[in-house]
Amino acid sequence: MIEIDDVSRLYGGVPVVDHVTLTIQPRTICVVVGTSGSGKTTLLRMINKLVNPSSGSLRIDGEDIAGIPAYELRRRIGYAIQGHGLFPHRTVGQNIATVPKLLGWDKAKTADRVDELLTLFQLDPQAFRDRLPHQLSGGEQQRVGVARALAAKPNILLMDEPYGALDPVIRAKAQHDLLAIQRKLGTTIVLVTHDMEEAIQLGHTIAVMAHGKLLQSATPTEIIGHPATPFIAELIGSSERPFRLLALSRVADHIEPGVAEGAPIDADASLRDAYADMLWSARSAMPVTRHGEIVGRLTLDALAKLAARPQ
Repeated sequence: MIEIDDVSRLYGGVPVVDHVTLTIQPRTICVVVGTSGSGKTTLLRMINKLVNPSSGSLRIDGEDIAGIPAYELRRRIGYAIQGHGLFPHRTVGQNIATVPKLLGWDKAKTADRVDELLTLFQLDPQAFRDRLPHQLSGGEQQRVGVARALAAKPNILLMDEPYGALDPVIRAKAQHDLLAIQRKLGTTIVLVTHDMEEAIQLGHTIAVMAHGKLLQSATPTEIIGHPATPFIAELIGSSERPFRLLALSRVADHIEPGVAEGAPIDADASLRDAYADMLWSARSAMPVTRHGEIVGRLTLDALAKLAARPQ
């Protein structure tokens, strides 16, 4: 658990982070979202003492980090940034092994961990272990950057705009992979972004900041359905709000008995994907499958009602 208690950071007497209090539950993803200058990156960097607070305190599992040497704390917390920050003259394997080497891991344990992470990120160890960063695509560099941040098995991973430089298709794949890896490893992730769509896709909770202040911290459904301020409502976008709500729910939770014609949709798909499919194919209903078997149907009327107001 990460507890941020009445934390401020001043530069030249001006608060960049202004009396922020936020609790991040273990094994969850908290996305801190806000426009440029909102204080979100400064808040993130205070968690691993790249920036020290002017006032207030931060605790990890109840321990005040003020009493932990910065180098020791940072070896316990993974950190991934936009642009990946890979060492250009070190191989992929050497990049991932950076922190384990600092911690004194033996060569066999380190090599096993490198191969384990490359496999986890769907990068064949034989093919990628000895490549240099310039031989990788942007998406591959991003995966290696996150793998390096996870190499020493940290309980916490901090991510500062990690997907900002990726094109939309690769970015969507990277987000999907992050969710799968977080579920597998149970890592507590704090991710900073300016993109509300990304926050909704990734966050168990979303913390919205503006001018150094925390405006609202809640689940994506609560943020979309009940934005605390006009600024948050503007970030969400009124015209996109119904589709954002549908993106948060699975088809599996809204299956109706009955039959329907046409191509089916998988029960694990999002309601937004189902809605788009039905609109494009001009259908009022579609069959739903689970493990290849038809288990019911989903109707356009039901989706329209769900999108009409928060559930």
